[in-house]
Amino acid sequence: MKKIIVLSALAFAALSAQAKDIVDTAVAAGKFNTLAAALQAAGLVDTLKGPGPFTVFAPTDEAFAKIPKADLDALLKDKAKLSAVLTYHVVAGKVMAKDVKAGKVKTVQGSELTLGTTGGVTVDAAKVIQADIVADNGVIHVIDSVVLPK
Repeated sequence: MKKIIVLSALAFAALSAQAKDIVDTAVAAGKFNTLAAALQAAGLVDTLKGPGPFTVFAPTDEAFAKIPKADLDALLKDKAKLSAVLTYHVVAGKVMAKDVKAGKVKTVQGSELTLGTTGGVTVDAAKVIQADIVADNGVIHVIDSVVLPK
């Protein structure tokens, strides 16, 4: 009986450890430090920890490094502009890569992203380099560049 209780507790702990929201999933990946800092600076962490579901096109640290340092520093200090850029990377609902259709999709920011499916999935000028990282409140698709609203 004691073994069953211990095994049940371990199984429950394993399930609990797997249930991570989009923010926790991105932080755990270790390649979204700039994105995590930007979400914090923009006050969007609680939103992306919310129930969702969300589809996030997440730029890596290398993607943010393509932005000149002075421009990135200025963006990180402008909360309104930063929030607009970050929410431009988010679509309401959970869209897996196999369900992506070429065309325009409305972002949480209010503008439209252009999705492409020729030669892999693209988001505006960015390429999806890793798809379908599932979180308990949505999905993350890793992109190789930061996309900016028009």
